[in-house]
Amino acid sequence: MIGKPLIILSTVDSTNNHAMGLIREGKAASGMVIFALGQSQGKGQRGRNWHSESGKNIMMSSLIGAEQFSIKEQFALSATIALACCDFFSKYAGDETRIKWPNDLYWRDRKAGGILIENTVREGKWEWAVAGTGININQVDFSEILVQAVSLRQITGKTYDPLELSKELITHIENRIQMLQLQGGHHMLNEFNAMLYKKDEEVSFRKNQIVFKAKVRRVNINGELEIDRGITETIRHGEVEWLL
Repeated sequence: MIGKPLIILSTVDSTNNHAMGLIREGKAASGMVIFALGQSQGKGQRGRNWHSESGKNIMMSSLIGAEQFSIKEQFALSATIALACCDFFSKYAGDETRIKWPNDLYWRDRKAGGILIENTVREGKWEWAVAGTGININQVDFSEILVQAVSLRQITGKTYDPLELSKELITHIENRIQMLQLQGGHHMLNEFNAMLYKKDEEVSFRKNQIVFKAKVRRVNINGELEIDRGITETIRHGEVEWLL
């Protein structure tokens, strides 16, 4: 059961770091969620920092015992967490909420949140998935962030309680994981692709300092992005940079 227990910290370097430390110390329990009011070294994709004003946003990590899944389902679980975040955010922000590959939450053309999943594998067995989720709730100043960001407060004009909203997000994560268990990874992938940012639209990418345009088609079960620029190409995470 996700959110049992829910551990609330006033500040931490990173909720993912804290969760991974509990795993190393043998103190982790599947379903445990670490929520922090403030982070000093929040993690983003590709080693980037995730900047968040203290007490204004959702910053949490869910510990998921992964023995129940095949190691081949790592992206399926990532898609499942992304869909849960999309379910949650779209409830307040509406149907312009999308998932930008590989796992950013977007509203229109602005970043509303990010997901970072860190896995532990031992002797070929997937033991733990730590799903870090950062979602912009009340923050309005994003001057330190390079991408165009947006928060629920900016979209709706309302102020929210991040801790209470994190409990809602936990419910969405629990529901989506149950769907993954019952319906399988391919079903979750189909739903992920239905919510894919810029699907069937032409986008500019940069790879090895070369800029090119291609249509976004879909994401496959391995988590690779399929694009079309006359022929279909497969892009792995980290190979290209979106130019928006």
